Amino acid sequence: MPKGQPNVVPQDGLTTRQRRNRPLVAVHTGVGKGKSTAAFGLALRAWNQGWPIGVFQFVKSAKWKVGEERALKVLGDSGEGGSVTWHKMGEGWSWIQRNVQDGEMSSEAAAREGWEQVKRDLAAETYRLLVLDEFAYPMHWGWVDVEEVVAVLRDRPGTQHVVITGRNAPQQLIDAADLVTEMSKVKHPMDAGQKGQKGIEW
Repeated sequence: MPKGQPNVVPQDGLTTRQRRNRPLVAVHTGVGKGKSTAAFGLALRAWNQGWPIGVFQFVKSAKWKVGEERALKVLGDSGEGGSVTWHKMGEGWSWIQRNVQDGEMSSEAAAREGWEQVKRDLAAETYRLLVLDEFAYPMHWGWVDVEEVVAVLRDRPGTQHVVITGRNAPQQLIDAADLVTEMSKVKHPMDAGQKGQKGIEW
Protein backbone atom coordinates (compact mmCIF):
# COMPACT_ATOMS: atom_id res chain seq x y z
CA MET A 1 0.00 0.00 0.00
CA PRO A 2 1.45 3.40 -0.93
CA LYS A 3 2.25 5.70 1.97
CA GLY A 4 1.35 9.36 1.58
CA GLN A 5 4.45 11.44 2.18
CA PRO A 6 3.90 15.17 2.75
CA ASN A 7 6.03 17.63 0.81
CA VAL A 8 6.57 19.78 3.89
CA VAL A 9 6.49 19.26 7.65
CA PRO A 10 4.85 22.30 9.28
CA GLN A 11 6.20 23.75 12.51
CA ASP A 12 2.86 23.39 14.30
CA GLY A 13 4.01 21.62 17.47
CA LEU A 14 2.13 18.42 16.59
CA THR A 15 3.65 14.98 16.53
CA THR A 16 3.54 13.02 13.28
CA ARG A 17 0.76 10.84 14.73
CA GLN A 18 -1.28 13.84 15.92
CA ARG A 19 -1.00 15.52 12.55
CA ARG A 20 -1.83 12.31 10.71
CA ASN A 21 -5.01 11.74 12.75
CA ARG A 22 -6.28 15.30 12.43
CA PRO A 23 -10.00 15.41 11.50
CA LEU A 24 -10.52 16.68 7.95
CA VAL A 25 -13.05 18.73 6.03
CA ALA A 26 -13.18 17.50 2.43
CA VAL A 27 -15.00 19.17 -0.45
CA HIS A 28 -15.87 17.46 -3.73
CA THR A 29 -17.00 20.06 -6.25
CA GLY A 30 -16.91 20.82 -9.98
CA VAL A 31 -19.12 19.99 -12.96
CA GLY A 32 -17.83 16.46 -13.51
CA LYS A 33 -19.48 13.22 -12.46
CA GLY A 34 -18.29 11.40 -9.34
CA LYS A 35 -18.54 13.85 -6.44
CA SER A 36 -21.05 11.87 -4.39
CA THR A 37 -19.61 8.57 -5.60
CA ALA A 38 -16.23 9.52 -4.14
CA ALA A 39 -17.83 10.62 -0.86
CA PHE A 40 -19.63 7.29 -0.52
CA GLY A 41 -16.34 5.55 -1.23
CA LEU A 42 -14.93 7.34 1.83
CA ALA A 43 -17.99 6.15 3.76
CA LEU A 44 -17.10 2.56 2.85
CA ARG A 45 -13.62 3.07 4.25
CA ALA A 46 -15.09 4.62 7.40
CA TRP A 47 -17.50 1.68 7.79
CA ASN A 48 -14.55 -0.71 7.54
CA GLN A 49 -12.84 1.18 10.40
CA GLY A 50 -15.96 0.78 12.56
CA TRP A 51 -16.79 4.49 12.51
CA PRO A 52 -20.41 5.66 12.92
CA ILE A 53 -21.46 7.39 9.69
CA GLY A 54 -24.14 10.01 9.14
CA VAL A 55 -25.29 10.75 5.58
CA PHE A 56 -27.39 13.85 4.89
CA GLN A 57 -28.72 14.19 1.32
CA PHE A 58 -29.62 17.84 0.83
CA VAL A 59 -31.07 17.94 -2.69
CA LYS A 60 -31.94 14.56 -4.16
CA SER A 61 -35.62 13.63 -4.19
CA ALA A 62 -36.90 10.81 -1.98
CA LYS A 63 -37.85 9.05 -5.21
CA TRP A 64 -34.21 8.96 -6.30
CA LYS A 65 -32.84 5.70 -4.92
CA VAL A 66 -29.07 5.65 -5.10
CA GLY A 67 -27.40 2.27 -4.90
CA GLU A 68 -24.96 3.46 -2.24
CA GLU A 69 -27.85 4.08 0.15
CA ARG A 70 -29.01 0.48 0.12
CA ALA A 71 -25.47 -0.90 0.17
CA LEU A 72 -24.35 1.25 3.11
CA LYS A 73 -27.55 0.58 5.07
CA VAL A 74 -27.07 -3.18 4.63
CA LEU A 75 -23.45 -2.86 5.74
CA GLY A 76 -24.44 -0.67 8.68
CA ASP A 77 -26.98 -3.25 9.82
CA SER A 78 -24.54 -6.15 9.42
CA GLY A 79 -22.87 -5.56 12.77
CA GLU A 80 -19.45 -6.01 11.21
CA GLY A 81 -18.35 -2.39 10.70
CA GLY A 82 -19.61 1.03 11.65
CA SER A 83 -23.25 2.07 11.93
CA VAL A 84 -24.86 4.03 9.09
CA THR A 85 -27.65 6.58 9.49
CA TRP A 86 -29.13 8.01 6.27
CA HIS A 87 -31.25 11.17 6.14
CA LYS A 88 -32.95 12.57 3.01
CA MET A 89 -34.25 16.09 2.65
CA GLY A 90 -36.67 14.79 0.00
CA GLU A 91 -38.34 12.61 2.63
CA GLY A 92 -38.78 15.57 4.95
CA TRP A 93 -35.88 14.57 7.25
CA SER A 94 -36.45 11.64 9.56
CA TRP A 95 -36.22 13.56 12.85
CA ILE A 96 -38.95 16.14 12.09
CA GLN A 97 -42.38 15.40 13.56
CA ARG A 98 -45.04 17.51 11.87
CA ASN A 99 -48.77 17.07 11.78
CA VAL A 100 -50.62 17.22 8.46
CA GLN A 101 -51.95 20.72 9.13
CA ASP A 102 -48.43 22.14 9.00
CA GLY A 103 -48.14 21.25 5.31
CA GLU A 104 -44.87 20.75 3.46
CA MET A 105 -41.68 22.61 4.25
CA SER A 106 -40.14 24.62 1.45
CA SER A 107 -36.86 23.30 0.09
CA GLU A 108 -35.08 26.28 1.63
CA ALA A 109 -36.59 25.65 5.07
CA ALA A 110 -35.82 21.95 4.80
CA ALA A 111 -32.19 22.68 3.90
CA ARG A 112 -31.88 24.97 6.91
CA GLU A 113 -33.42 22.33 9.18
CA GLY A 114 -30.96 19.77 7.81
CA TRP A 115 -28.07 22.07 8.64
CA GLU A 116 -29.47 22.61 12.17
CA GLN A 117 -29.43 18.85 12.72
CA VAL A 118 -25.90 18.59 11.37
CA LYS A 119 -24.87 21.23 13.92
CA ARG A 120 -26.54 19.27 16.72
CA ASP A 121 -24.82 16.06 15.62
CA LEU A 122 -21.44 17.78 15.39
CA ALA A 123 -21.85 19.21 18.90
CA ALA A 124 -22.86 15.78 20.24
CA GLU A 125 -20.11 14.00 18.25
CA THR A 126 -22.76 11.57 16.98
CA TYR A 127 -20.72 10.43 13.98
CA ARG A 128 -17.06 10.00 13.10
CA LEU A 129 -17.78 10.71 9.40
CA LEU A 130 -20.50 13.01 8.12
CA VAL A 131 -21.33 13.01 4.41
CA LEU A 132 -23.19 16.22 3.51
CA ASP A 133 -24.26 15.24 0.02
CA GLU A 134 -25.10 18.14 -2.32
CA PHE A 135 -24.70 20.58 0.59
CA ALA A 136 -22.76 22.98 -1.64
CA TYR A 137 -26.06 23.90 -3.35
CA PRO A 138 -27.88 25.35 -0.30
CA MET A 139 -24.81 27.46 0.41
CA HIS A 140 -24.51 28.57 -3.22
CA TRP A 141 -28.21 29.51 -3.30
CA GLY A 142 -27.94 31.51 -0.07
CA TRP A 143 -30.21 29.21 1.93
CA VAL A 144 -27.49 28.43 4.48
CA ASP A 145 -24.94 30.98 5.66
CA VAL A 146 -21.45 30.05 4.45
CA GLU A 147 -19.64 31.96 7.21
CA GLU A 148 -21.60 30.03 9.82
CA VAL A 149 -20.83 26.71 8.13
CA VAL A 150 -17.11 27.49 8.05
CA ALA A 151 -17.12 28.57 11.71
CA VAL A 152 -19.05 25.49 12.89
CA LEU A 153 -16.78 23.14 10.96
CA ARG A 154 -13.66 24.91 12.23
CA ASP A 155 -14.80 24.66 15.86
CA ARG A 156 -16.28 21.14 15.78
CA PRO A 157 -15.12 18.98 18.70
CA GLY A 158 -13.43 15.60 18.65
CA THR A 159 -12.23 13.73 15.58
CA GLN A 160 -15.13 14.19 13.17
CA HIS A 161 -14.42 14.07 9.46
CA VAL A 162 -16.84 15.94 7.18
CA VAL A 163 -17.15 15.59 3.41
CA ILE A 164 -19.30 18.04 1.43
CA THR A 165 -20.31 17.48 -2.18
CA GLY A 166 -21.92 19.59 -4.90
CA ARG A 167 -21.18 22.01 -7.69
CA ASN A 168 -20.32 25.64 -7.05
CA ALA A 169 -18.81 25.17 -3.61
CA PRO A 170 -18.33 28.67 -2.15
CA GLN A 171 -14.78 29.98 -2.14
CA GLN A 172 -14.90 30.52 1.64
CA LEU A 173 -15.59 26.83 2.13
CA ILE A 174 -12.85 25.83 -0.30
CA ASP A 175 -10.37 28.07 1.52
CA ALA A 176 -11.29 26.57 4.90
CA ALA A 177 -11.30 22.91 3.79
CA ASP A 178 -8.36 20.56 4.24
CA LEU A 179 -8.94 18.54 1.07
CA VAL A 180 -10.61 19.89 -2.07
CA THR A 181 -11.16 17.91 -5.24
CA GLU A 182 -12.66 19.48 -8.34
CA MET A 183 -14.26 17.00 -10.72
CA SER A 184 -13.89 18.32 -14.26
CA LYS A 185 -15.82 16.83 -17.14
CA VAL A 186 -13.75 15.73 -20.11
CA LYS A 187 -16.42 13.58 -21.73
CA HIS A 188 -19.83 12.20 -20.73
CA PRO A 189 -22.32 9.84 -22.44
CA MET A 190 -25.04 12.46 -21.99
CA ASP A 191 -23.13 14.68 -24.42
CA ALA A 192 -24.01 12.09 -27.06
CA GLY A 193 -27.68 11.99 -26.00
CA GLN A 194 -27.46 8.93 -23.74
CA LYS A 195 -29.58 9.00 -20.58
CA GLY A 196 -28.35 7.79 -17.21
CA GLN A 197 -28.36 4.04 -16.64
CA LYS A 198 -28.68 1.56 -13.81
CA GLY A 199 -25.44 0.63 -12.12
CA ILE A 200 -23.72 3.77 -13.40
CA GLU A 201 -25.85 6.72 -12.24
CA TRP A 202 -27.83 4.93 -9.53
